[in-house]
Amino acid sequence: MVHPGFTTGPVAPSTSPFAGPAPRATDAVHAALGPGRISEEKSPDYSPTAVGRNQYCSAKVSFGLFGDTEQSVSFGISVVRSAGAESRPGARLFAEHGAVGAVTPGGAWALLPEGCPAGLQASVGTGHDGKDGDHAQGTARLAVELAGLAAKDRNCGSTPPAPRTLSPAGAEQPVDWNNLCGLPGMAVTKAPEADHEDWYRQQATTAFSPVWSCEVTDKPTGRPVASFVVVTEPRAVDFPPEGEHSTAFGRSSWAGSSNEDVVALCQGRRTYFHYEERPAPALRSQRLLPGTEAVRTRFLSAAGKAIGCEPIIP
Repeated sequence: MVHPGFTTGPVAPSTSPFAGPAPRATDAVHAALGPGRISEEKSPDYSPTAVGRNQYCSAKVSFGLFGDTEQSVSFGISVVRSAGAESRPGARLFAEHGAVGAVTPGGAWALLPEGCPAGLQASVGTGHDGKDGDHAQGTARLAVELAGLAAKDRNCGSTPPAPRTLSPAGAEQPVDWNNLCGLPGMAVTKAPEADHEDWYRQQATTAFSPVWSCEVTDKPTGRPVASFVVVTEPRAVDFPPEGEHSTAFGRSSWAGSSNEDVVALCQGRRTYFHYEERPAPALRSQRLLPGTEAVRTRFLSAAGKAIGCEPIIP
């Protein structure tokens, strides 16, 4: 968990008794939750540098005439080991001046700054949908501030400025089988039984940095049946070092042991591609996109081209 730097006390920065980063953290909480009196709660064995489910910390903002209305936010530090983690298509992304992360429905995450170990991110949970501009911007600011405080606890990196812009949230759309997920040239063949076009929807993020994500969902259940992710920020994923991967497709290599992630150099940067397919309920547990290898190679070709990568598949 990350040390948030909050405690019960006055809300005005000018009267804050805290030293160091505390006023900035307090301001960030107010930006995400609104004005009010801040209090905090920690687990009994709380440590500001620990990573684990038993470590928790949350802040609460009380407001209203009698201080009986509350908003709360929870904090955590997590290790991201899969390129598909925290990469939902409804996210609003940011990557500027060292601040890298996303606002998601219900919270936000931000990578620890440059100089810190790869795959570490600070997460905040608000329970809000994160769609309105002011709330989303404040939540992003809070996540970046927490990432900076986590870096200070670990003696790595420094807090970058809060992001000024967020990408728009991706909209759910009918599936385009000739340009799946909006990737030009990514034509796929669906299962013969999937002849009802209105059974499926696709949703993709509107930016590629730090991640791009797309899901194809089964409309009756809302469950994802195919997921595609591109991670363009190398420090977003904690994968084994270069040289410990076996060849996958073209000039890509397997990353991890799940056969869902591959890595390739794109303009000299390690870039991760994730493809995962789940049984489609409407097809009686059959796959929507038969031919996993063909789908993956088309994805690597189309997605690589979209981000300006050298050809991955010959």
